[in-house]
Amino acid sequence: MNGRITWVLSAGVVTLLGACGGSDRPSLNIDGSSTVYPVTEAVAEEFAYETRGETRVIVALSGTGGGFRRFCAGDTDISNASRPISEVEIAACAASGVEFVELPIAGDGLAIAVNPTNDFVTCLTVDELRAIWAPSSAIRLWSDVRPEWPGRPLRLYGPGTNSGTFDFFTEVITGEVGASRPDYTASEDDNVLVQGVSGDVNGLGYFGFAYFTENAERLKLVAVDNGSGCVSPTLATIEDGSYEPLSRPLLIYVNRASLARPEVRAFVEYYISTVPELSRQVGYVPLSASAQAASEAILREALDAS
Repeated sequence: MNGRITWVLSAGVVTLLGACGGSDRPSLNIDGSSTVYPVTEAVAEEFAYETRGETRVIVALSGTGGGFRRFCAGDTDISNASRPISEVEIAACAASGVEFVELPIAGDGLAIAVNPTNDFVTCLTVDELRAIWAPSSAIRLWSDVRPEWPGRPLRLYGPGTNSGTFDFFTEVITGEVGASRPDYTASEDDNVLVQGVSGDVNGLGYFGFAYFTENAERLKLVAVDNGSGCVSPTLATIEDGSYEPLSRPLLIYVNRASLARPEVRAFVEYYISTVPELSRQVGYVPLSASAQAASEAILREALDAS
């Protein structure tokens, strides 16, 4: 992000103000995943600069689930998502007459992190993560995870239930979407989780890898052992799939009716053409060449039909 335009952040909403000003400019609304938010924000900033602020782009972050609720009600043009849309959400969109286009934009991994003063945790197995986060978990101390660890309280930080990160993590770790112990500090904003873990010597949390890379000096990364040894998330291990099971796709969903508006069409075309470079800049893994080409083909077909 280059700072070439003015932007205002208020209550989790970014309104991009370009050089042209004025309240009669066309606008488009985006909401959803806090994980996808940084790359969408970056695209929106570049788009505002390139188009001299001809379009007002509003980007909010209410979590993947919260974003889909607004999107399926017809309140937004684009929904950021850190998981695919669910059958229940598809039905909600259909009930409101909202047809959509699904566009993969990048890859991501979830980071497991502790406070940097933690000198005993370097790796956790998937079974240990499941034991910690299961709805019926009896783990309250670090020593409950491994007896050789200190008998200090284990304090947990993680996404709220509206987050696609929460849905993804619970599905691959506890085995059921939404199945999680409730006694943890929750937020749909990954920055809040970063602040929590970085300020708590007994903290353990999970959030998008990009948020770890932005705050690496304030956190300690924990590797994950899925049965084949401890693997830390990096751009390389996320891209090659060796960081399992915590690698995932990132997506945007576009209302087909919105694509008939020139400002939405222009923004989405710009998004897909620039996201490989911008996703790399904000810490995500760009799609492979074949996956990028497939996403571009999906968009061309949708634009031709709009």
